[in-house]
Amino acid sequence: MRHPITRRLLLGGAIATQIPLNTARAAAPIRVGFIPVLGSAPLFVVNGAGWAKDAGIPLTLTQFESGPNAIQAIASGTLDAYVAGFAPVAVLRSRGFDLRIVAATAVDEFAVLARGPLATAFAAGRSAKQAFETFAATEKRPAKLATQPAGSVPNTLLQYWLRETVKAAPAQYEIVPMGIDATQQALLAKAVDGAIVREPALTIVRDRDPTIALAAAGNDLFPNQPGGVLALTGAFIQREPDAATALVRLFARATKLLTETPDLAVPHIAAALGKGIVPDSTISRALRSPASRFVADPRAIINSTRALLDYQVVLGATKESPPLDGLFDAGLFLKATG
Repeated sequence: MRHPITRRLLLGGAIATQIPLNTARAAAPIRVGFIPVLGSAPLFVVNGAGWAKDAGIPLTLTQFESGPNAIQAIASGTLDAYVAGFAPVAVLRSRGFDLRIVAATAVDEFAVLARGPLATAFAAGRSAKQAFETFAATEKRPAKLATQPAGSVPNTLLQYWLRETVKAAPAQYEIVPMGIDATQQALLAKAVDGAIVREPALTIVRDRDPTIALAAAGNDLFPNQPGGVLALTGAFIQREPDAATALVRLFARATKLLTETPDLAVPHIAAALGKGIVPDSTISRALRSPASRFVADPRAIINSTRALLDYQVVLGATKESPPLDGLFDAGLFLKATG
């Protein structure tokens, strides 16, 4: 599959320069559901730096363990905004719910880590296909790989890599769905042989166990791998158009900061993800990881989103690929960034 996304488009959200901080008073705090990964960093900056409050749009944040879990809260009407993977947004919209992607947050977020005998198989200079063959022959069982639930972006990416790139035999691997925190814990506890993770888990896990190996990086999994997005409900956009525009503007501003001066974001990310446990130095290194590529312009991920949604049909996660019509509201991004 070829996905003709240019570098100019990929960086489109990051090169928005001096974005003005206009104010827009929201009638009530914006209710935002998010997943605790570095791809959600623009949200942590916007909230932690006080930009949203200063703009008159204070936020109420609720953490979820996966995108599908957060999307259920959106569907129930308890959230106005969603910061997580794009795929659940497309699925919910295909069911008639007006939810729109108004900004991207990151691309190429996901990587596959391997530990124990699977890491040894990869470290021997074998191809990924040979590594899985060697593991199955040596261990007499499939490799257990942790990821988020079916329908999520990491689950789809992992299966695409195994089936289309590695071409591993189905008997050579077992996919174990679990939450984000549980994935990290399972890898460190040696309960699984590998996992698909994002930053800062990638840096944290490898710091705690240097024997854990990188089996596949972002672009190895899927070309121009689409990741996190900011999505707003149509009801919220209609009810609070100025607040919606202001929030997108702040996400673009945060993306610029994360791209150009990432250390300024460290305290806000550490407060949201580290909770005093993860050192600032770890967050700083995670921000400079190849798995940390922040992009705000939603147009940068349209083509690769289409391709990945098509692949979910192949997996049986959906009966048909959700239409992209109306899924991306690039007009709001362009209005917000001038």
